[in-house]
Amino acid sequence: MGSRQRGMASATASALSEVMMAVHLQAVGISSEWLTPPEIFAGLRRGGIEVFDLDPCHPGRDNPYCVVPARKTYTEADDGLRQPWEGEVFLNPPFGKRYSHVPWLKRFFADGSGIALCNALTSSNWWHAVVVPDFQVIVFPAGKTKFLTPLDGTPGPEPANGIALIAVGAVACEALKHCGLGWVVVNPRDGRV
Repeated sequence: MGSRQRGMASATASALSEVMMAVHLQAVGISSEWLTPPEIFAGLRRGGIEVFDLDPCHPGRDNPYCVVPARKTYTEADDGLRQPWEGEVFLNPPFGKRYSHVPWLKRFFADGSGIALCNALTSSNWWHAVVVPDFQVIVFPAGKTKFLTPLDGTPGPEPANGIALIAVGAVACEALKHCGLGWVVVNPRDGRV
């Protein structure tokens, strides 16, 4: 392949990457229905969590592509923010609007036991106001997590940024420490971990 062809191939790959990124960002703004991929739960099983007690943001049991291992679920119709939360919670909150996940994260920290998934926007104001003061363990998974589309379970386009898995409570913290999904950060200010 000549240098001109390599340059064209590189430009084409770059343009395709930008289009895919734009599609994902557009989809994030349009829909909050992106399913957690099974690899996340495989890692959490390695860490010791086989099943969660609650998924308060579940897309519905009729979706065969949703693989959240939870004994109890709340859907959008149930309004999981207003329902009681008990036991180990798995939270993949809605991301459809700019701060739509923040009330869910606040509730997650108030509940105090489980694993939450969120954008790893570590320079954002909500990260420093909500996550930094209360996290016990965070895992930043290696690479960018490709979420599944709810219509057919296929991986969506690569997101613009990575995610964080956030743990509170002894069981969830141990699971994240041993999940093997990525870089583990233990909150040095938290004496419970």
